[in-house]
Amino acid sequence: MQIALLGCSAQHLSAPTAATPALKAIKLTLAQGEQVAIIGPSGAGKTTLLHLMACALKPTEGQLLLDARDPWTLRTAELQRLRGQLCLAPQVPPLPPRQRVITAVLAGLLPGMGLWQSLGNLLYPSHIDQAEAALARFDLADKLFERVDRLSGGERQRVGLARLVVAHARLLLVDEPLSALDPERARQACASITAVAREQRATLVATLHHVDMALQHFGRIVGLRDGEVVFDLPTSEVTPGRLTDLYARHPVELTGAAPPIDLPVACAPAVSLTCR
Repeated sequence: MQIALLGCSAQHLSAPTAATPALKAIKLTLAQGEQVAIIGPSGAGKTTLLHLMACALKPTEGQLLLDARDPWTLRTAELQRLRGQLCLAPQVPPLPPRQRVITAVLAGLLPGMGLWQSLGNLLYPSHIDQAEAALARFDLADKLFERVDRLSGGERQRVGLARLVVAHARLLLVDEPLSALDPERARQACASITAVAREQRATLVATLHHVDMALQHFGRIVGLRDGEVVFDLPTSEVTPGRLTDLYARHPVELTGAAPPIDLPVACAPAVSLTCR
């Protein structure tokens, strides 16, 4: 899927009208199948940018185009079909505690299912092989029939990523996918995400606190700070000096990743998604 942000500004839904925009006149274009990492200090607007691309947030100024179409000018049914081609993986996956892992992963198939097929899949999951293969890419195949509330925070995060594999979406939007993972699991997850996008010829946009992982696994890096694009460069041109400038007010986030998130399921914040 092609993406174009033409001077897009955006504001958090809960923010006061007079508040400073979370994103300010963003200009970005992504080609079909491109893989881009978004980096920057906390509060830079990275998650807001993903929500904008996911059609979960309407620009307050400018225009978003997905495959040369403005999603906010489409009819409701057309917008729903477009959202069905997107897959957003939030930092903390909204997984019901008593849900089985297989059900959580196969939720990635729901946009292509009818109502009765979806309900039937809750009771008697089909596509078991697909779910197991997706989990295997994140070293979780043995958790196929485990309950979500028996998983660690890192395992839940990887279950959320496994959903991307079965979704076969045209646009993969991944928000801080490594925050609850140790270094080895983080490398494995990054390699798997980018490989899935290549295999499925999907466009991939990932926000990352782990700058080293962004540099290792992505060919294009966008540096975001205070809601503005500081640089948009091939990885080979992202110098230590540029990174130091980007994180000048948050140097600890450059030298070490943000604190890992490992929330008990009962405490995980609810996330409202408009795509799968």
